[in-house]
Amino acid sequence: MNDKKQADPVHAGGYFDDFLHEQGIFEEVNAQAVKKVISWQIAEEMKRQGLSKVTMAKRMGTSRSSLERLLDPENDALALSTLARAASVLGKEVQVNLV
Repeated sequence: MNDKKQADPVHAGGYFDDFLHEQGIFEEVNAQAVKKVISWQIAEEMKRQGLSKVTMAKRMGTSRSSLERLLDPENDALALSTLARAASVLGKEVQVNLV
């Protein structure tokens, strides 16, 4: 007799996005992933340009704690105005698309 558990045929070969939708968590997971990518991109660009957090915050006209929240991949609260200021300081622009 075979004791191995068989794969659930409903999810076998399906798309991960479909699974997240079925679980009702797609939007939450997607938002967290987007924030992590944005935080990483800003941190990497700051490193590339040799900008410290203190300098970046001053150039953005904000506090270092506000910048820390922006750079924290676990903090999914993100104001577009803060993101736009950070992008501008780095010589970048923000593009938002609805797909």
